[in-house]
Amino acid sequence: MKNLNRRDFFKSAAAGVSMVTIGAASVKGADKRLSEDRVGVLVDTDVCVGCRHCEWACKTAHDLPTADLDNYSDKAVFKEYRRPDAGALTVVNEFDNEKNPALPVHLKIQCMHCERPACVSACIVGAFAKREDGSVVWDSDKCIGCRYCMVACPFQIPTYDYDKAIQPMIRKCDFCSDRRDKGQLPACVSICPNEALVFGKRVDLIQIAKSRIKRKSDVYVNHIYGENEVGGTSWMYIASKNFDKLKMPPLALNPAPGISETIQHGIFAYFVPPVTLYALLGLMMWVTKRRKSEKNEKLQENNEEKGVKS
Repeated sequence: MKNLNRRDFFKSAAAGVSMVTIGAASVKGADKRLSEDRVGVLVDTDVCVGCRHCEWACKTAHDLPTADLDNYSDKAVFKEYRRPDAGALTVVNEFDNEKNPALPVHLKIQCMHCERPACVSACIVGAFAKREDGSVVWDSDKCIGCRYCMVACPFQIPTYDYDKAIQPMIRKCDFCSDRRDKGQLPACVSICPNEALVFGKRVDLIQIAKSRIKRKSDVYVNHIYGENEVGGTSWMYIASKNFDKLKMPPLALNPAPGISETIQHGIFAYFVPPVTLYALLGLMMWVTKRRKSEKNEKLQENNEEKGVKS
């Protein structure tokens, strides 16, 4: 009777997984009709001087602890490669410039605000959303802290307040959506002294980038990073060296949403709540453990019988 029950259990589990997989193909969490006038930012690394004013402006705009602006002239931070984290939604890094060693390349990184964002697809409760204007925003009231967005992001941008026991938050650049709703520029763009950050319609920024590359073909590599990567991003870059040398991930052109979207949204499309999934997994672990225990008991009995016979 035990063997029959186990067999029936695993058949039922397999059937459930098949149903989820088959039905999930039609779920597309990241699909959203975007405005033809959606905006973006072009980052011209040839113009950026590494002043890091954008870092200070971003922290100030998002009420994050920060030192005075004068302290951002310290170049010692460039000794190590940095990534955005819960305390800094954008950072600038410095790279060697083989063409002109006296003028290193500086590159600002933050959320890329993908056209088809994987974080939106991975989020099982709709806490992430892609706005028509192109920005990707996060709703703290909906977030359950699963952190699927961190795993799904091809740029590894979303971070988590691990040091906060009460109300930890997912942190990432929100494209200063609150400021832009008031008609203001993103904080980092507004403070940039050399106009290394150009804000505007995405379609216009692509033309500006192509024009700059053509006009200074001896300076820029012929590549607009973000124009097509993972289906396109709202933040795009032009640079004097290949982007893999600037630690920008070499990504395919297809949008990132895929397996995570299929599995997670498929599960919830069939109304299987997390507690049920955990119970199912727990039951499978119990059955496996029970089977191993019975196998060990049988092996021990056989050994004892052999000992008696000898």
